[in-house]
Amino acid sequence: MFEQIIEKVRSQVPLVHCITNYVTVNDVANMVLACGASPIMADDEAEAADITSICNSLMINIGTLNARTIASMLLAGARANALGHPVVLDPVGAGASALRTQTTLRLLEKIHFSVIRGNFSEIKTVAQGSGTTKGVDADASDAICEENLDEVVAFIKRLAQSTGAVIAVTGAIDVVADAQRACIIRNGNARMSKITGTGCMLSGVVAGWCGAHPDRMLEAAAAAVCAMGVCGEMGVAKMQAQQAGTSSLRTYIIDAMSNLDTPQLMGGARVEVR
Repeated sequence: MFEQIIEKVRSQVPLVHCITNYVTVNDVANMVLACGASPIMADDEAEAADITSICNSLMINIGTLNARTIASMLLAGARANALGHPVVLDPVGAGASALRTQTTLRLLEKIHFSVIRGNFSEIKTVAQGSGTTKGVDADASDAICEENLDEVVAFIKRLAQSTGAVIAVTGAIDVVADAQRACIIRNGNARMSKITGTGCMLSGVVAGWCGAHPDRMLEAAAAAVCAMGVCGEMGVAKMQAQQAGTSSLRTYIIDAMSNLDTPQLMGGARVEVR
């Protein structure tokens, strides 16, 4: 299902407007470049809509919220919707504070999102309007495992139906679904969680790949999640071989993404469709 995803991205080089958090902005920019797209970061209210107009897609990440960027997110989202561009929401830490939760709900009310990507605690907050998280990490009670997988898949499909968005939930097992189909993805490595920003980087890849494939939103989002997991596995293998640490792992993952091709993705992806 991932045929020609990478090739079309690398040939088109879609421009991605990223309104993202300052903790990981450089890594997001480098990962978007590595995946074949091109990033532009513009979060001032005076230019947010204009920048969105020249881009192929928009990624909104609420990791370091403030009143100025919230206004920019709303303006950029409205412009992207008017132009029919894919919009990706990364509701970082939704449920951890009233501001994050209320902003997430406001964005969902005002903007139609093509993809919503987060951990299961964040996605449950999107669905229920409230929730709990461990900071910006998923609550331990929200871990996705084989025992609760059927229930999680049904929950995500219902949310996709109600929002009209592809829902991408990442964790030990990843689930990417629209209202009809769910991709169960078993790629990645637990050591990826020791790097700040792997989720933010992934959301940038999702936005880039969806920008090149606005007619294949589920496939593009699922391919991005698989790709990040495959690159994480390759990065961990190189880290262990080099007896390196987590700073090197971040670089190795970006390196792996920059060299990734379809045979590597198809050969490494562990995907089940339900």
